[in-house]
Amino acid sequence: MKQFDVPALVEADPNANATDLLVARVAATPDRALFAIPTADGGWRDVTAAEFQAQVIALAKGLVASGVEPGDKIGLMAKTRYEWTLIDFATWYAGAVLVPIYETSAPSQILWNLTDSGATGIITENADHFARFDEIRADVPAVRNVWQIDLGDLDKLAASGTAVKDEEIERRRSIAKGSDLATLIYTSGTTGKPKGCILTHSNFVELTRNAQKAIPEVVNPDSSTLLFITLAHIFARFISVLAVHGGVKVGHQPDTKLLLPSMASFQPTFLLAVPRVFEKVYNSSEQKAEAGGKGKIFRRAADVAIAHSKAVDAGHVPLGLKLQFALFDRLVLSKIRTALGGRVKYAVSGSAPLGLRLGHFYRSLGLTILEGYGLTETTAPVSVNVPSNFKIGKVGPPLPGVSVRIADDGEIQAKGVCVFDGYWNNPAATKEVFDGEWFKTGDIGQIDEDGYLEITGRKKEIIVTAGGKNVAPAALEDPIRANPIIGQVIVVGDQKPYVSALITLDEEMLPAWLKNNGLDPHMPQEVAATNPAVLAEIQRAVDAANAKVSRAESIRKFRVLDADLTEASGHLTPKLSIKRNVIMQDFATEVESMYAEQPATEGISLNH
Repeated sequence: MKQFDVPALVEADPNANATDLLVARVAATPDRALFAIPTADGGWRDVTAAEFQAQVIALAKGLVASGVEPGDKIGLMAKTRYEWTLIDFATWYAGAVLVPIYETSAPSQILWNLTDSGATGIITENADHFARFDEIRADVPAVRNVWQIDLGDLDKLAASGTAVKDEEIERRRSIAKGSDLATLIYTSGTTGKPKGCILTHSNFVELTRNAQKAIPEVVNPDSSTLLFITLAHIFARFISVLAVHGGVKVGHQPDTKLLLPSMASFQPTFLLAVPRVFEKVYNSSEQKAEAGGKGKIFRRAADVAIAHSKAVDAGHVPLGLKLQFALFDRLVLSKIRTALGGRVKYAVSGSAPLGLRLGHFYRSLGLTILEGYGLTETTAPVSVNVPSNFKIGKVGPPLPGVSVRIADDGEIQAKGVCVFDGYWNNPAATKEVFDGEWFKTGDIGQIDEDGYLEITGRKKEIIVTAGGKNVAPAALEDPIRANPIIGQVIVVGDQKPYVSALITLDEEMLPAWLKNNGLDPHMPQEVAATNPAVLAEIQRAVDAANAKVSRAESIRKFRVLDADLTEASGHLTPKLSIKRNVIMQDFATEVESMYAEQPATEGISLNH
């Protein structure tokens, strides 16, 4: 059993809670911008640390005036926006606990989160969110208060609390100690009912203080980030708290279609994203170049950029490669850099492997993508690459205050400041995931001699073919999904004679690809799923992935589904990970049909 420990860089304070992070930030830089809010003319209006704290206290007073008591739980259902973090800290200042609800949640999911947590109030963003709550309102009599952001209820709350004294808010914000509950975050429920993860104030306080010390180049008062991932997920939530501690200026843009113009105006220094975002930026840049007759130049520029990055890692860049890179950097790469705002130096990526090719490409673009690893149960990061010594393809060493070990069966286990206190009202599930102090992540991987983690698969997702071959789906799925026309890939084959895959088309990228290949860009997805040119392109992606694995692990058949898998369809989580068990249930007929037909030979593709 291999183990790697990284001692904490900041002495733990068992009496500190998350509000102390804001208090310390205001004391250090009261007049520095902590947030920026979009304006009607496409610009941004700064909010200083002192202004933010004043708004937090005013809103906390309103919550107190409305009857919120210390320890009360309040649901929050809203997109990523400034008010999300304002509500988060105001709830803590009032002594209460926030229960995030994904903005895409169905009424039944809202009902579960509110009843299981025992929430007494809920804040929704808009009429649509309220309507979904209203469907189950009669079933949650404990929910006394209901507010809606778009109706101006936050301003009304603040106005109603003017009689509440500052001393009362100071008393309430100081009640919680490090070991007390800071938030309940419900898992996405890919297997059974969602479980409420008990995250403590110490989880946030100790992890943010140590994480900032680990990556000071990224997190400091001169840096800024544009959040677009949902704040209901721990990944963005942790970064938002880390930004308050580190003095990072934060903007918000929940609409990914407006992401590039927002980045151009906001000009962040680092990004938080999942690999799918980086794949789409690359693919859309390639298709745009193709449409302008410059596809070959783009691909050559990408190949040179990747070769340059690999040469940097090897310790020597030949003169010829240096000159080629300088040329393509000016002609191609600089344009992508400008589209990303011109100032982005770092990105933190999580939830799935990025892929070596993209890691090298973006590094040569001047964007160091620091892959990290974690779960809701670990308050997001267990590990993250550090700018001074990052390794493409690895997810970094454990953060300070965190230990990682690899069990005999390859499972990654963690303990330390990031690990949660268990599942709410579910001691059986809690017992199942702990081995003493060690949290069993369910992921498999390995640690190198420097303590850098590499994730090789999900323990429960390992496919064992009828021939006894163990197959990690991610090793095949990730490279195939990098193809511009492919949306999702689900490798199947458990207890089957060979490996197959379900594949969907990317509805955003498909029209551009069709047009660039002389086909009708308005072709319906179900028609494209049977088109010979589309099938040939998918086959090329499958063949490239198969070339990296043994024949026994290779995909022999694939079926193209006639619609993409989405969060709305119930097949993706809010962080865009596939719900493998749901997909296997819903498409069981399609899976079985691949094995009911003729024996597999190389290159057979079946469409739906």
